[in-house]
Amino acid sequence: MWPRAFAALVAGFLVAAAATGLTAWLPPGPWQRAVVPSLIAFVPFWMLAAVWAFSFRTGLRAWLGMGLAAALGFALLWLLRSTHWVQ
Repeated sequence: MWPRAFAALVAGFLVAAAATGLTAWLPPGPWQRAVVPSLIAFVPFWMLAAVWAFSFRTGLRAWLGMGLAAALGFALLWLLRSTHWVQ
């Protein structure tokens, strides 16, 4: 249980950060308009990620699954920025 709890705290934070970044950048228009709503949505995203961590059977699977989700989210953010689809 403790490895999944730490995965919920740490990896869940990273998943929520990536989801928050995507929430700010993906809607049409300047991203500055979406900063406050996406920051408000960060806490529910983190809570959902924490609940998601406990759906895995083991702590290792939670770390791997959530780490992969966070890495994919940050890779997508990097791709959006490097291709200048967002400013």
